Amino acid sequence: MPFNKYFLAAFTAFSIWGFFSLVLKPLAIYPSLDILFFRVFIATLFLMLINILFRKRTLIAAKETFMQFSKIKKRNAIVMAISGGFLLVLNWFLFIYAINHVSLQSASFAYIICPILTTVLAYVLLKEKIDFWQWIAIGLCVISCLILSFGNLYELLYSVVIALSFGLYLISQRINTDFDKFLILTFQMLVASCVLLPFYPFYGGVVPDSSSFYILLIVIVVLFTIIPLFLNLYALKGLNSASVAILMYTNPLIHFFLAVFYFKEAVSSSQITSYLLIAVSIVVFNKNILADYRAKRQRMLS
Repeated sequence: MPFNKYFLAAFTAFSIWGFFSLVLKPLAIYPSLDILFFRVFIATLFLMLINILFRKRTLIAAKETFMQFSKIKKRNAIVMAISGGFLLVLNWFLFIYAINHVSLQSASFAYIICPILTTVLAYVLLKEKIDFWQWIAIGLCVISCLILSFGNLYELLYSVVIALSFGLYLISQRINTDFDKFLILTFQMLVASCVLLPFYPFYGGVVPDSSSFYILLIVIVVLFTIIPLFLNLYALKGLNSASVAILMYTNPLIHFFLAVFYFKEAVSSSQITSYLLIAVSIVVFNKNILADYRAKRQRMLS
């Protein structure tokens, strides 16, 4: 996995998501479903307007590409895009609920499990190769998860569902590489809106009248939804699923530090040990990247 624009895109995406709780916590007084409804609907509107107003050539090119596909390839492309929308809706709702109604660390725990699940899924389903040092890194991650699971079995089971939904999303998008990533993201948001729209009249609360709610929603839509999702999809063009998955640990590490130092949540010695193991595993997994980067820098200085 070379240190390049794809690596930087993935790292930036997960770093942004790591700070998501800063804008999500102030919305804890609102129901999780309402936050999800408005996040998806506003994001869909933004993306559709951008494509219709500024990306007409991309839309035409995508249509021409799709029409050239065989029936099987058309079906697979549609299934991958639709499944991506479904998985995003499920993942977002569970994540929002975990942060606002369980604990920030429970949401963080989901993204500790997620890279392992994603790496294993990529190895089994996509036949992606994993070298010796990367297996060592995965082993360290497993040990850290086992340490964290003691006394938190309920949160572990809850976190597995969140992790599995995002892991499957990454796998599905790794396969779906024929179209413009921004256009794929728009289609996924449209699917997510179609999934949620029938539920809104029955489960949506009173429309908020607070300006701060909509300001925070706009920040969530632009900074914590559209930008990192696009960067993530872009990264999958040049990195395999396992590499993107291991960079996902940037997210829970930031969550952990925010939970401890900013939100003042209690932390145990086992949690500290686990997160230290995770930090070590990131370095081990990216051992080749660090070696290549060091070698390039020495060549530049010599």
